[in-house]
Amino acid sequence: MKKVILLAGLAVTGLLQAQTKFEKGYFVDNSGKRSDVLIKNMDWKNNPSEFEFKTDESSDIKKETIANIQEFGVDNEQKYVRKTVQIDTSSDQLNSLSNDSKPTFTEKTVFLKYVVDGKADLLYYEGATLKKFFFSIDDSDVKQLVYKRYYIESSSISYNEDYKKQILENLNCGINLTEVNKLDYKPGDLAKVFLKYNECSNSSAINYNQNYEKRDLFNLTVRPGLNFSSYEISSNYYTLNELDKIKKVSFRIGLEAELILPFNNNKWAVFAEPTFQYFKAENDVVVYPGESYEFTKARSIDYKSIEFPIGIRYYFFLNDKSKIFINASYNTDLQINSNIVYDKTNYKIASSNTFSFGAGYKYNDKFVIEFRTSTKKDLLQNMPIPIAKYSTSSIILGYTLF
Repeated sequence: MKKVILLAGLAVTGLLQAQTKFEKGYFVDNSGKRSDVLIKNMDWKNNPSEFEFKTDESSDIKKETIANIQEFGVDNEQKYVRKTVQIDTSSDQLNSLSNDSKPTFTEKTVFLKYVVDGKADLLYYEGATLKKFFFSIDDSDVKQLVYKRYYIESSSISYNEDYKKQILENLNCGINLTEVNKLDYKPGDLAKVFLKYNECSNSSAINYNQNYEKRDLFNLTVRPGLNFSSYEISSNYYTLNELDKIKKVSFRIGLEAELILPFNNNKWAVFAEPTFQYFKAENDVVVYPGESYEFTKARSIDYKSIEFPIGIRYYFFLNDKSKIFINASYNTDLQINSNIVYDKTNYKIASSNTFSFGAGYKYNDKFVIEFRTSTKKDLLQNMPIPIAKYSTSSIILGYTLF
């Protein structure tokens, strides 16, 4: 078993390492020399301070750091430039907000990510706890667009929105007060006014944000399938009879909403899948078989529910059309007129929550097949006896509507 686990771990590690592609890119070193290379595209959520590259497909992997590189880009989709800037390091966490409206600037040398590249540049930095935008006009010094949340009372929050004032003062072509007042401190909103200014100034501009806006980040998938379910019920009064164990195939139908997380090349996703399932069985059980006082009792289960799995998924890309995935979810259950009849007593089902683990394949972002198994649930969790256990493994087919 240990060898199997080890081999499985090595296989998953290998797949994870193989997922990120080396794509056409470039970098400019401190001397100003540009090198066209293949850069390992990590689709960085947080701005990087280093990157890996190869000179060609067959060469060894090398690494460069912010100390040696002025600028780098990946496949006309991402562009980073090294800048030493004053960045507000004030916390944006509710339990750590300050009572001061003024930003707390600290000098840092970072790679800033281009959102808009033109006469007026819009740049972005994200770290572990920071999300800040910067701007530059006509290659002037890069400055932060100031936005800060702060407490004015113990539970009342106010906002320093100086970025709106900065935009009005510096983007003085084609921009009006009304639209600036409506701006949120978000890439889509800010990119629009920077693009509008560049157009008004007769300057060409590259909108890197559109690469993210075009991403298909939401999927809705119909997912019918078969449940291979196992049910058993027992009491402390006598040993479990084999007839109290039931295995049955039943139908399930789910509708999954999946949100692709916009980083790491769309490999991570969260999902929710309300699922209807139905399990019904009955039998006559001989109690004390072979004894002079043996007798027969009728037992049955009628279990209908809508299960609500909420989980996380990771994709492994095989090629442009094929990918496999693994996922895990936490499942709650809403029973619909469900009951168990046990020794002439009618029990209302109240099931416990479970975990599920699955693996599957998706083709052309449309067709899905998945195998999923769940931990056992207690269908009578509010009662000490009888003990009713239920577990399910499923084969699921899916078709993504959009």
